[in-house]
Amino acid sequence: MRCDVVIIGAGAAGLSLAERLCTAPAGHGLSIRLIDAPAGPLRPKDRTWCFWEQGAGRYDDAVTASWNRMRVRGPGGHLVDASTGALRYKMIRSPDFEDVIERRLAKHDALVRTEGTVESIEGGPRVVVRTPDGRHESWSARWVFDSRPLGSLPRARTTLLQHFRGWFVRTDQAVFDPYSVELMDFRTPQPENGLAFTYVLPTSARTALVEYTQFSASVLPADSYDRALRAYLHDVLAVRDFRIDAREEGVIPMTDARFARQSGQGVFRIGAAGGATRPSTGYTFAAIQRQTAAICDALLKGRTPVPPAPHSRRSMAMDAVVLHGLARGRIDGAAFFTQLFSRVPAPRLLRFLDGDTTLCEDLSIGLNSPILSLLRSAAELPALPLQPHPAS
Repeated sequence: MRCDVVIIGAGAAGLSLAERLCTAPAGHGLSIRLIDAPAGPLRPKDRTWCFWEQGAGRYDDAVTASWNRMRVRGPGGHLVDASTGALRYKMIRSPDFEDVIERRLAKHDALVRTEGTVESIEGGPRVVVRTPDGRHESWSARWVFDSRPLGSLPRARTTLLQHFRGWFVRTDQAVFDPYSVELMDFRTPQPENGLAFTYVLPTSARTALVEYTQFSASVLPADSYDRALRAYLHDVLAVRDFRIDAREEGVIPMTDARFARQSGQGVFRIGAAGGATRPSTGYTFAAIQRQTAAICDALLKGRTPVPPAPHSRRSMAMDAVVLHGLARGRIDGAAFFTQLFSRVPAPRLLRFLDGDTTLCEDLSIGLNSPILSLLRSAAELPALPLQPHPAS
């Protein structure tokens, strides 16, 4: 069987690319195969994506909530409360995103969905799939886009893990501000190496996603996250009675590794597997949209659809310096992020995190950082060897 495009994986990257190709006016001549992982460990768990953009967005009908104010709180309680200006910070839950995309895809017969496990991608390229009932299907395509998680991380000078667990809580009292995001609340015990904070996304005065997050070299025992969340709700927010409606958890590699965006002739990696995750923050969704939009544009114009680098070389270089400083304990993470948000206007900082600032703006942000620590980290980087992460 043959088609123009095979997309492997129905997460944010795979669904975004499929939706863009199917809904583009010039894309109706393409035959597309989307391969979903079967139910089980290969299928991603429900999760939440956050990003910021100006005005109405492509996926606003999937947005759970959005905000135009954000807060950062230092370990001692110092509060930075800032407007995001023309930008809105948006939250999408993966089940809602999948529902919206499926409704859009249902209107287009150019796409066929298959549930199964990809066993191999051979020259041609040809994708071999084992279906849940044990049959094998083989699809030849002109282009293959693979969004599956990598089996191991590329070698890097520095790799930290952003690991987290979140509770969707419901309280009896109005304790949350539905108009502001608690982006980083450092009023939680800090680990010896790395940093920890709580992230609060309120959906009403009585409901919110409360997420405990660490940046460190390794994950914690499972019950450590629950203890930290309970302590934050009890001791910081003074919430005694609450109900947990849902949970989410995950581990995001924060690495200065270079991710290969092509794995074979006509075979490309997209999404986190193609380097879409921003190394210094873990944000991925906005970069996926830039990446899939560029791929769609190239396909419809008849060009080779090599995914563009999700982040600029300058952004990657700056992130490498910050990661190395955090990993060596040279940068106090809580103080570093609190200072940045205190001194740099939030809209500019968010544009910086999207790689949308000028060199002069980047330099001005750097001047509000611990310059000597960053310079020392930058000087050490060229001599550091590329090493595999133990988790790989």
